[in-house]
Amino acid sequence: MARSDDVEKSYSNKESIAKLRRLAEALEKGEPYEIQIAGKRLYVPADATVSFEFEQSGDEMELDVEVKWKKKS
Repeated sequence: MARSDDVEKSYSNKESIAKLRRLAEALEKGEPYEIQIAGKRLYVPADATVSFEFEQSGDEMELDVEVKWKKKS
């Protein structure tokens, strides 16, 4: 069940590729990454970790890319 602060938005392949490319370039350079998703602006620090998750249910497959970091106070 989604929490009230969860945000999810689907983008076209072209938009998704651009967002992923910017994220990869920022992580590669050790720089923070800024992204806006469905009107919510996020600031991802350079030390964020990335993980991949694969799920299959019947003939449906899903690959999730998850970026995690700790909130700085």
